[in-house]
Amino acid sequence: MTDQPVYCDTLIIGAGPAGLAMAGQLAHHKQPFTIIEASEHIGFSWRTHYDRLHLHTVKEHSGLPHFPFPDDTPTYPSRLDVVDYLEDYAAHFGIAPLFNQQVQQIRRQADGQWRVQTGTDTFLARQVIVATGYNRVPNQPELPGQTNFRGIIWHSRDYRNGSPFRDENVLVVGMGNTGTELALDLYEYGARPVISVRSPLNIVKRDTYGRPAQPTAIFLSQFPDWLYDLASGLSQRLGVGDLSAYGLQKPPYPPSYQIRKLGKIPVIDIGTVDAIKAGHIGVKPGVQQINRESVTFTDGSELPFDAIILATGYRPGLQTLLGDDLSAQVLNEKGYARQLWFDTPALAGLCFLGFATPLTGILRGVRLDSEKIIKHLMTSAKAPRP
Repeated sequence: MTDQPVYCDTLIIGAGPAGLAMAGQLAHHKQPFTIIEASEHIGFSWRTHYDRLHLHTVKEHSGLPHFPFPDDTPTYPSRLDVVDYLEDYAAHFGIAPLFNQQVQQIRRQADGQWRVQTGTDTFLARQVIVATGYNRVPNQPELPGQTNFRGIIWHSRDYRNGSPFRDENVLVVGMGNTGTELALDLYEYGARPVISVRSPLNIVKRDTYGRPAQPTAIFLSQFPDWLYDLASGLSQRLGVGDLSAYGLQKPPYPPSYQIRKLGKIPVIDIGTVDAIKAGHIGVKPGVQQINRESVTFTDGSELPFDAIILATGYRPGLQTLLGDDLSAQVLNEKGYARQLWFDTPALAGLCFLGFATPLTGILRGVRLDSEKIIKHLMTSAKAPRP
């Protein structure tokens, strides 16, 4: 650990899409900044996601500020397309993160500066932009009887593709977007997947009648919420229909309401529903008990399994970085930042980017929010550097 602190005007924490978007904005406006990254790579999470992952949003609305995706990129960029794009983005703006900087603590000093402690360095900054990611810490629950199971139990972060599970019975716990795609991937690799679904869920088609859903969502976002909800519910009924016969229940609100009020993205279907209807992917309710070679579900049924994949999501993990006092001021009940910044003297200079789930796409939201933050920073009174 170095003895002398590193002084900087604006410190960006995280070199994923949100951190790079903010760095791109500052570079575009010729403002000084330092960006630190916990891993050894730009866009680390995109490098480690499962192989088949593609954006669910179109390239035209997924680019970061001042630098669109190349014209020859597919409509829905793949995981590797995104990695290449993030590398090109950094090169275009001369963004050079300081790698292997795992943040341990963010605190406000008595002199008004922000003190960011990593495993090796101390950074003192007038402004800090936290862009550590919506999904930073795996949420890995302990299922009843889990230690009895003879097969493997992975969190989805460890999953790359279905090749290790060919001809095996695999339980996917959780039917968010990750669980839905992993089940489809497992089937396509010759496994026999079953999804455990505890709660009702909204499912929407990524493409409706051959047209991407995102541009329609952007158009509808201009109208009152009641009209958007009406159109969203109608589109879901026409595109997906009633799936209760297959063990999938729908909540009493449309997908747009779910995102706006609950901050939860609906399932974006790219083929899993058809595979369920065809009997290629099974659906079961919640897990009651993990046994030695099987799983008992809450409906009393029991099925044999060779492996279990926990598609149980992630948490932002901001409270460990901010501490109890700061967390109480800036985080909501789910652990996400309530606002992009806070207009109080005690929190001046602290911003958050990439923790929202907008109706019209997360990466589009990152770009739009980064524009708001750069305007805020540019118009804020500048304190003298230390």
